[in-house]
Amino acid sequence: MLHPNRTGAAGLSTAAVHAGEARQKPGFSITDPIFAASTYTFPNTQAIVDFIEEKHPREEYGRYGNPNERTVEDKLAALDGGEEATLFASGMGALVGLLMAHLNAGDEIIFFDECYHRSREFCRKHLTRFGVGFREVTTCDYAAMEQAITPRTKFLVSESPTNPHLSVVDIERFADIGRRHGVLTLIDATLCTPYNLKPLEAGVDFVLHSATKYLGGHNDLLAGAVIGSRELLEPVRHLRGIMGGINSPHNAYLLERGLKTLALRMERHNANGLAVARFLEGHPRVERVLYPGLESHPFHEIANRTMRGCGGLVTFFIKDADWRQTAAVVDAVTIPRIGPSLGGVESLIEQPMVMSYWNYSPAERETFRITDNMVRMACGIEDADDLIADLAQALG
Repeated sequence: MLHPNRTGAAGLSTAAVHAGEARQKPGFSITDPIFAASTYTFPNTQAIVDFIEEKHPREEYGRYGNPNERTVEDKLAALDGGEEATLFASGMGALVGLLMAHLNAGDEIIFFDECYHRSREFCRKHLTRFGVGFREVTTCDYAAMEQAITPRTKFLVSESPTNPHLSVVDIERFADIGRRHGVLTLIDATLCTPYNLKPLEAGVDFVLHSATKYLGGHNDLLAGAVIGSRELLEPVRHLRGIMGGINSPHNAYLLERGLKTLALRMERHNANGLAVARFLEGHPRVERVLYPGLESHPFHEIANRTMRGCGGLVTFFIKDADWRQTAAVVDAVTIPRIGPSLGGVESLIEQPMVMSYWNYSPAERETFRITDNMVRMACGIEDADDLIADLAQALG
């Protein structure tokens, strides 16, 4: 079983509130103050020598870290069950930093093909310029992934669940392939969060989050994080200090505040996602619904066995609709706002073909299984009855 909190440690909500924080804080405040400093001073030269040689736990220069960042990193590591976390300015910053730190010219990386289109673009258009090979195999085709591994393969990468198709990876099997072949494994767990799934417990090497989404939870910050072992993250942290892909102290404060309510928010996201998916599945204007919590979903058994819940993202297809007719449904809702992203308290809705794939050719969209009648709704924490009533009038 891969459900969170089976280790006897503090419950996830308790860890979300308290992990990584000092019991007594500067000024005796209950919340961590924002350290708005670019530079951290030393009382004398010997203190600098001690900092360098004995690795004293303190800051030196803002590009290498700040106290707010360290607190959030410790909290994230506790939530995902990792030794360490490294915070970045965005989820893409975290992915780029991780891959750049561990890949060299001649290495190869293998993705399941339902990956975020910007992740695909970075690997295909940019990593390849530096001699790094990039391959895609059908999502959840473990035999194809294993057959694609060569002596040059360094990374296996997948999201779980994927976006927007919501396929669920058997992460124990995924991790086992990497372990047997001596290849690093990465799961982008943005959509499940540590509340619903902890991939590190299954043996995955790295977990990545776009903390912009559920972890921050309020559509008011950008951040990303990668969690894993201290040894494997050491070069990632070092490269981040060189490249400067850091987050601001204020953003780290906002993320810390958002994390404290993660469990409460995910309970509502999970409940709303399932309620909306069930309503849509029974609606005569809906062709089909993709949501792992539904018995009709092809990966329902894996999701039911390994995840606490399936989150708030629901993908559905309008029956016999072209892109303009689909857009009319999206335009008719009154509660969700039209926009990209997900995981915030406010519901969002979008047409992936327009929002993310407008500049792709029809053939490319077909390859990525992005259809004109596809709608992606990210359920927030509003009342489910209100969301359902709104969708009913929009579909009507």
